Amino acid sequence: MRIVQLLPTIAYGDAVGNDTLAIREILRRWDPDTKIYAENIGTSVKQYALGVERMPRLGPQDVVLYHASTGTSLNGRLPRMGGRKVMIYHNVTPPKFFCGYSPQAQALAEDGLAGIRSLAGKVDLCIADSEYNKNELVRMDFTCPVDVCPILIPFADYEKAPNQTLLQRYEGDGRTNLLFVGRVAPNKRQEDLLRMFYVYRKYYDPTARLVLVGAWGGMERYCQRLRDYAGALGIGQDVVFTGHIKFDEILAWYHLADAFVCMSEHEGFCVPLVEAMYFGLPVIARSAAAVPDTLGGSGVLLPSADPAAMAACVDTILRDTALREHIVAGEKRRLADFSYEKVSARLQTILQNFLEGVSA
Repeated sequence: MRIVQLLPTIAYGDAVGNDTLAIREILRRWDPDTKIYAENIGTSVKQYALGVERMPRLGPQDVVLYHASTGTSLNGRLPRMGGRKVMIYHNVTPPKFFCGYSPQAQALAEDGLAGIRSLAGKVDLCIADSEYNKNELVRMDFTCPVDVCPILIPFADYEKAPNQTLLQRYEGDGRTNLLFVGRVAPNKRQEDLLRMFYVYRKYYDPTARLVLVGAWGGMERYCQRLRDYAGALGIGQDVVFTGHIKFDEILAWYHLADAFVCMSEHEGFCVPLVEAMYFGLPVIARSAAAVPDTLGGSGVLLPSADPAAMAACVDTILRDTALREHIVAGEKRRLADFSYEKVSARLQTILQNFLEGVSA
């Protein structure tokens, strides 16, 4: 029996790519020679993946794990491939968010959702990485079994040394650092973070800094509007747009941060929430999409994008040491649910049950 993974793009540092590489180690339990096939392969992971054109025809006992997250020809090609099919659903950002910013991204998202809807009834098992994603599959009329298993997160990577230049530049300057990590994109609602930050600086901490870590490739128009908006609010000099940065620089910002703030309106999982828990940051987030699933009762969830409410919440938490410690302790308990051992065991159980069903 061969077990392969298939996905549109694999790149180091990307949540889907990291998940694919981690799953590869688990699959070796059943297929020591398991392979990864992708349409696009990042230079840093070329040793781990092969082009889709090299994927062999699969037999009836073989299995393909397909990572679905975007528009791709693979959505249409998957039903014609041999073997049993397991779809790991990472979610597709609704096209409406890209309207007016990127026709290309909007079209890709539309194609992605249409392609995934077309797979209803054509896969044997779905694995969603959040309850939110599972419910979305049910709404798209998937009638096969749908299990939930979080993304496998490489926590050992977070123990690597943070960028010393950044630490030396900002550490100990006496300023509060509010952090958000995520690509600069309309669904992340960075403009709502700017509104919150304006209120926070005006009424609570005039020396604070907002750090927005994330690439804006393909979203240049949106990013420019954010910069213009920050300038109009008079906070432009105190908002850091990092763009695409190296991993050790991301680690440095987590070390420098005092709180993690999230106004995102759409997430299928949101790995940075878990990263913030790992680094002991209190998380204050808008309750939307999969964010409540990922936080799992930890952190602080706000019912809306009210900037004044979030600013006041951040101030209260950062001023009240006991409260902050209580919140962080809750996040540490939740973090245990994402341990490699626990998630790996969950995934192995799902796959074992599926494979036993295949061989029955």
